[in-house]
Amino acid sequence: MTWVVVPAAGRGARFGGEVPKQYLEVAGEPLIAHSLRALFAHPGVKGAVVALAEGDARWQGWSDGSGRPVLACTGGDTRAESVLAGLAALPDEVRADAFVLVHDAARPNLRLGDLAALLERGREDPVGAILATPVRDTLKRAGDEGGIDRTEPRERLWRAQTPQLFRRLQLRLALEAAAADGIEVTDESMAMERKGARPLLVEGAEDNIKVTTPADLVYFEFLLARRAVGEDA
Repeated sequence: MTWVVVPAAGRGARFGGEVPKQYLEVAGEPLIAHSLRALFAHPGVKGAVVALAEGDARWQGWSDGSGRPVLACTGGDTRAESVLAGLAALPDEVRADAFVLVHDAARPNLRLGDLAALLERGREDPVGAILATPVRDTLKRAGDEGGIDRTEPRERLWRAQTPQLFRRLQLRLALEAAAADGIEVTDESMAMERKGARPLLVEGAEDNIKVTTPADLVYFEFLLARRAVGEDA
């Protein structure tokens, strides 16, 4: 059984508006509820810790009806600070060497099959694993004035997603080391990589999107509507 840390203290500045993106509603529920439901669809997910902004009055709690706990703690100003707070708030039963998932609060379209593959393959790896997708677009490097300097090879390049799966103590130490060095990591894998670890890449679906822009929100609404009528496998 695996616990999940969900960093949800962000303000969603890139999205715009007064409501943090994790609380934007689709089909009558905030994005964070959709994200939690996707996680708890797997019977191996035992509970979750949601790291919230200080004074967050929008969080009303959440349950999938099974009695599995969803705890809350106060996060920080950065993703890493929030994940560290979530790791610290895990129950004592979660051992130092236990694998823990970290998942974006605004990544609501996680597929059950992808989560199952991540848990199965990641637990067999000494470090852990992340969901990701291979880069399929042609990549251009821009020059100082907006022109193209060159085309970058895309072979072996992947786009990182969440969930990401690492052992509780190893992840805490990696995040603390990055903070001590003044490095703001953009995902948990980056912190582990800095310590010399090589997490496993597990290919996930392209539609495991993180809602960052209004267009992403519209796309998730479309995906949810398709699933409601049975068009999405």
